[in-house]
Amino acid sequence: MVLAPFHLAFPVYDIDATRVFYGEVLGCEIGRKAERWIDFDFFGHQLSAHLVNDQNNATVTNQVDCQAVPARHFGVVLPEHAWEQLLARLNQHDIDFYIPPYTRFAGAVGEQRTFFIKDPSDNYLEFKSFRDQAAMFNKS
Repeated sequence: MVLAPFHLAFPVYDIDATRVFYGEVLGCEIGRKAERWIDFDFFGHQLSAHLVNDQNNATVTNQVDCQAVPARHFGVVLPEHAWEQLLARLNQHDIDFYIPPYTRFAGAVGEQRTFFIKDPSDNYLEFKSFRDQAAMFNKS
């Protein structure tokens, strides 16, 4: 299967803080923008940050490999070298990790390195890299 870029629109509280976080911290290219929204090239995918006035964003979590994973999150699966480069970039920017980098499902078919961060509007992002990319959808 050839992967097509996805589009995700998500709420933000501050367009300028969002531009800095996604553009400068994560290194995403900025696309089209207007007063209340801004697009980013998120590792080849289109993110659209939309300004909202309501900041009620309760966090609901589920247990995954002994971690309280936010039920509402998005992210990207990266090759190992790109995952390590992003991790180094985030460390240079002193970004706090919601779930620090670790190996999930160690020794299992779906073994992966992962970490979670939050953007300035309390959106959770997960970045992961599978030991065996071909096992990403394996049901075992």
